[in-house]
Amino acid sequence: MRTESDKRTVYKTDCSDSISLKNAYKEGKEILAKAGITEADLDAWYLLEFVTGITKARYYMDPDQSMDPEAWKKYKEYLEKRRNHIPLQHITGSQEFMGLEFLVNEHVLIPRQDTEVLVEEALEIMKQEIFRSKGCLQLLDMCTGSGCILLSVMHYAEQEGIFIEGTGVDFSEQALMVAQKNEKHLRSTKKDEKGKVNWILSDLFENVSETYDMILSNPPYIRTAEIEKLQDEVKLHDPFSALDGKEDGLYFYRKIVTDAKQFLKTGGILAFEIGYDQGKEVSDLMKKAGYDKVFVKKDLAGLDRIVCGVYY
Repeated sequence: MRTESDKRTVYKTDCSDSISLKNAYKEGKEILAKAGITEADLDAWYLLEFVTGITKARYYMDPDQSMDPEAWKKYKEYLEKRRNHIPLQHITGSQEFMGLEFLVNEHVLIPRQDTEVLVEEALEIMKQEIFRSKGCLQLLDMCTGSGCILLSVMHYAEQEGIFIEGTGVDFSEQALMVAQKNEKHLRSTKKDEKGKVNWILSDLFENVSETYDMILSNPPYIRTAEIEKLQDEVKLHDPFSALDGKEDGLYFYRKIVTDAKQFLKTGGILAFEIGYDQGKEVSDLMKKAGYDKVFVKKDLAGLDRIVCGVYY
């Protein structure tokens, strides 16, 4: 979870004026637990690992080794931030998604495991012969944020010999800057046209002009009135615009379902991440708009998680 500048080891085996790793970790757990942090033990460990670069194996070999005083100072600073419910990912600057490390900050929604269902389904669909035979697929990720959906699909599709020209769209210039950093971080060796990534600053389809084999989207879908009920880490630190699906949570689904039709190639796929209680409503929207073979897929918890359909 460490950024390049923080990949360092800062602990000592002998430092009389410092604190041991064991006691630092213990204090970290207590501070976070008292603040009501749900996974206090885990977060205290991640921050210790982030600051020191130590592995669990190395820690358990000698938990009484002393921390460098500067590392201890930094650890306390990070604990204070986490105690105040600043997301762990905003402190470390990264989040794992689909086994890949994505850079994140306050301008993008932190990637969630729920969204992996959308990526996995897109990859399964791409294995179909009708898509494999195209040579290079055109993929659009609407409301791209950190770019985690687009870049993950491209990364794993290429391992299957499926090449994609990808486009990520967002109305936030700051979000696109994060997505571009993630592209550089994850695709620095990609030079040819197959695997090219385009980023478009646009209010939904306003500045989009091409047509695509597949459009994926994790749009804002939380009802406005529900946002206040979310955890502080979400409601206070994720971008409000990335959460707010307006009064009924369906505003962006309506817009995208309607407008996507003119940007999909014949037989093109439109697939969304949805809220756990939105499966019927979003699938009905797609059916009424003329999409075929519409289905809802559940996540591992048995909750509705994506809706997918074809447009001819």
